Amino acid sequence: MKISEMMRTYRKSIVIGLLVLLALGGAGWVWFGKRGTEPAYREVKLSRGDLEVTILSTGVVQPQNRLEIKAPIPGRADEVLVDEGYKVKKGQILVWMSSTERAALLDAARAKGTEEVKRWEDIYRATPILAPITGTIILRSIEPGQTFTSSDAVLVMSDRLTIKAQVDETDIGQIKLGQQAKIVLDAYPNQPFVGKVDQIAYDSKTVNNVTTYVVDVLPEKIPDFMRSGMTANVSFVTASRRDVVLVPTEAIRVRNGQMQVLVRETQDDAKPTERKVELGLNDGRRTEVIAGLAEGDRVLVPQMLKAGKASGSSPLTPSFGGGRR
Repeated sequence: MKISEMMRTYRKSIVIGLLVLLALGGAGWVWFGKRGTEPAYREVKLSRGDLEVTILSTGVVQPQNRLEIKAPIPGRADEVLVDEGYKVKKGQILVWMSSTERAALLDAARAKGTEEVKRWEDIYRATPILAPITGTIILRSIEPGQTFTSSDAVLVMSDRLTIKAQVDETDIGQIKLGQQAKIVLDAYPNQPFVGKVDQIAYDSKTVNNVTTYVVDVLPEKIPDFMRSGMTANVSFVTASRRDVVLVPTEAIRVRNGQMQVLVRETQDDAKPTERKVELGLNDGRRTEVIAGLAEGDRVLVPQMLKAGKASGSSPLTPSFGGGRR
């Protein structure tokens, strides 16, 4: 045998040996890895509670009817009687103003003294700007002495503030007029309040290939801290249950088309038993029990332990029931 052929044979033997070692090492790693992953359970004692299935959405606080107030004639503001946040009634005087001609006459009279000014004020009365509706002043854009034209909005008011929420088209069928909703403003996350669906848009909006509908949510009582332009998180309540037995959703598994859970009959029971259950609504975390379990039962929730640490819940949890979120 030639030396070159011997070298090739030698190299080939080395490569084959390395491949065999790698294969054995990989098999050993998989085997030991599987041995390190063992199922474990945590026990949960069932209790009664309330369950709500909701649809989550984001929205913006906006005036339901935004009205810009403009002066009937160009001129100058003499006295501004309201400020932002003031609640006014229809017909209430908001601003006293002088027309351009009256302002010029009063400026000329001031050079002759206060008596001359008073005389012209009695002859040429100031013009009032009135509130056209009952509502709240949300913007004041003039100060006394400031001039403006008849096209300038001197004040902006709204009849009431509402939240315009964006609801996905896949969820809009579950939204009804008068439906209850919970509102949380980003600026005040610890002060939630309640509202109801006041209007559902007929025309959709498509942004980034996502079709949504605008839903107006009217607060039952508008909090003092709510301002136009604030971002809000809205939860529409689509279904609810009161005082029902609740089981963790991750404890449920499907066997032969049946919903089942593992139940520990007694505290010292080492081997849990499988029990068929009939289930109702779920909110993703908890599920309503209709039959098969009772308050006080001990249910086992599967977990996976790896290297002595919990790595999360079991992937056996199915999705079912009437809830979306």
